[in-house]
Amino acid sequence: MTTAREIMTPDATCVGEKETLADAARKMSELGVGSLPICGEDNRLKGMLTDRDIVVKALAQGRDPSSCTAGEFAQGKPVTIGADDDTTEILRTMSEHKVRRLPVIDGHQLVGIVAVADVARALPDRPVGDLIDAISE
Repeated sequence: MTTAREIMTPDATCVGEKETLADAARKMSELGVGSLPICGEDNRLKGMLTDRDIVVKALAQGRDPSSCTAGEFAQGKPVTIGADDDTTEILRTMSEHKVRRLPVIDGHQLVGIVAVADVARALPDRPVGDLIDAISE
């Protein structure tokens, strides 16, 4: 069975929990991505920050992206997948939590990200269609 490690995008760039939303937006722009994992000073995953979070939870609320930190937007325990978990577990976790991106953890280290696009490239159409239905509700 295919594992998360085999289909993930490796070497995910983090935004530090003390970095500002403006810094995070610049990183997203430079990398051409719409989300970044939020990592703490202890190098542990604290959450995920999306471009939508910056717009809806900060800008639309009148907050200054130069003074808000990424850590302020890390909510609860992040949903992750183990590097050696198989695609069945990836599909289950994405569907259950209605997420499009899963940080991949090996021990306590962030080693990559699995996105819906990665799953789509690795699996037949039917399971991917079911996943899209589940996360789009």
